[in-house]
Amino acid sequence: MGPLFFVMAIMGCSDGSADCAEARVEQTHYATMQQCRAAMPAALTRNTDVDYPVVAASCRTNAQQMVQAKGGSRRDT
Repeated sequence: MGPLFFVMAIMGCSDGSADCAEARVEQTHYATMQQCRAAMPAALTRNTDVDYPVVAASCRTNAQQMVQAKGGSRRDT
């Protein structure tokens, strides 16, 4: 398993922040959830071109890590 890191997804949402969809993922990797959350205001400022009435952000663990953890290399014999 590779190292754990966090990424920030930029979300486009309808009015009232309901029905959000991922618009893009920032390229920066963060070592902690706190670092990712602290970077949100600047990331939102950079991503105002998303074609939704409301733009939000969400921090999460990297997708590659989650796939590896679920897929594993376990063999049933």
